[in-house]
Amino acid sequence: MVPGAEQGLDAFKAVVMQREGYAVNPNKPDDVKYEVASELGVPLKPNNNGNLTTESVGQVGGKIGGAMVREMIRLAKEQLVNKRNQ
Repeated sequence: MVPGAEQGLDAFKAVVMQREGYAVNPNKPDDVKYEVASELGVPLKPNNNGNLTTESVGQVGGKIGGAMVREMIRLAKEQLVNKRNQ
């Protein structure tokens, strides 16, 4: 990750996941993974998750990351349209 980018990505994650309907604490946006995991039936909890499969953890990360990527693509398209219209 680019040094200093973590805070911006966390803020972006909070906004995106709030739009997706999740209750996100802006001070702890990474905690949304527990809500997503619960929704998907993945028993993710703080600290020891060594018993979880890569697939189940990937489902949680994929749902969050997928939403973030879709939003980044939407924003990029919006910027391209705005540049053409100037």
